[in-house]
Amino acid sequence: MKTNINHNNHKAQADEQDLLHRYVAGDKEAFQELVNRYKDQLYAFLRRFLNQQQLVEEAFQETFLQLYRSRKTFEKDRPLRPWLFTIAANKARDALRKQQRQETVSISAMAEPTDLSIDDVMNSLKSYEITPYDEAAKAEQAEKVRQIIGDMPANLREILLLAYFEQFSYKQMADMLSIPIGTVKSRLHTAIVHFTKRWKSTTTDGNI
Repeated sequence: MKTNINHNNHKAQADEQDLLHRYVAGDKEAFQELVNRYKDQLYAFLRRFLNQQQLVEEAFQETFLQLYRSRKTFEKDRPLRPWLFTIAANKARDALRKQQRQETVSISAMAEPTDLSIDDVMNSLKSYEITPYDEAAKAEQAEKVRQIIGDMPANLREILLLAYFEQFSYKQMADMLSIPIGTVKSRLHTAIVHFTKRWKSTTTDGNI
């Protein structure tokens, strides 16, 4: 099974490299295929990050516009996905700055919760994927998670989405955000604590 998975991964990577080479050479169909391959992931990321439809649409279009404009300078042998999410995250931060919604949180201002585990947090985060067509209680829980994430400071929301929803590694996130790996870890920890405290307060109040 593992051999098959590795084989499929290598095949997918080779396929993407072929698309990238064709795209760099000016093949419009290859560019459209790359857009089709990543548009849903990027749109979902931006929707969670920005939580405002107009800003999401603008950042989404600007991300792929930059990809298209970068054809002649793009390094065709580099992984595309981390680079695309780097652009999308930058566009999202730009949008937030324009809306004067940029916030910062000091790590020292957060206290480590002792009565809610990381597993509890992760289970709550996973509920964010629940659709409105699922049972009402779970849909309500998903909406509460959406609200908590949407209200988080942008720098914490970004790291949480990249780590847990998009599954980027510490190294990839460090490269994408141009910060040391240690900063990635501490910021992610702060994001989890921030989410946990808000989640605990909503469940304690009996809102879900």
